[in-house]
Amino acid sequence: MAQLFAIHPTHPQARLVRRAADIVRGEGLVAYPTDSCYALGCLATASKAVERLRRVRGVDERHHLTLMCRDLSQLARYAMVDDARFRLIKSVAPGSYTFILRARREVPRRVVHPRRKTIGVRISAHGVAHALLAELGEPMLSATLALPGDAVPLADAQEIRERLEHQVDLVIDAGSCGTQPTTVIDLTSDAPLVVRTGKGSLAPFAVEPA
Repeated sequence: MAQLFAIHPTHPQARLVRRAADIVRGEGLVAYPTDSCYALGCLATASKAVERLRRVRGVDERHHLTLMCRDLSQLARYAMVDDARFRLIKSVAPGSYTFILRARREVPRRVVHPRRKTIGVRISAHGVAHALLAELGEPMLSATLALPGDAVPLADAQEIRERLEHQVDLVIDAGSCGTQPTTVIDLTSDAPLVVRTGKGSLAPFAVEPA
């Protein structure tokens, strides 16, 4: 049965963050808060946890998962980011955006799009997500906690635990994160392309909504 940790959204308790990080390091699958929806997360190197994540979400290897990174320097270790793209991401990160970029060789093949060789990357502004990533020292592979058949992502930690008590190892309760997912921007071409219009504003990109 999944554990549940109640962690303060802006002043995360260090003891609980360390325990949550230990669960992730032990190849656990966790449900955790972000600045746009709850997410499922695990280490990209934890093959069984990645399989569980895809199974919970009901998606295959063609679905872009996201590397949730602590900061821009960590993001650049896993995705190819030139100066122009770096400046663009820096102008809105941390925030409610996911960017599609070419993956570097360091990214495990199982989490890279098999045809495009791309990966989604993100830097969350949520205090708990940031604290967990800082404690881990590496990114988490993540996906919005939207279950097959549901119209909107799950927003209540108690409901998440009830519905996924035998499918995840930990639920981190930091209050509601809302149900609007990130805005997804593809930066693999010369001009940004909107893949999904979400919580993040499109104004910095001078592009039309998807």
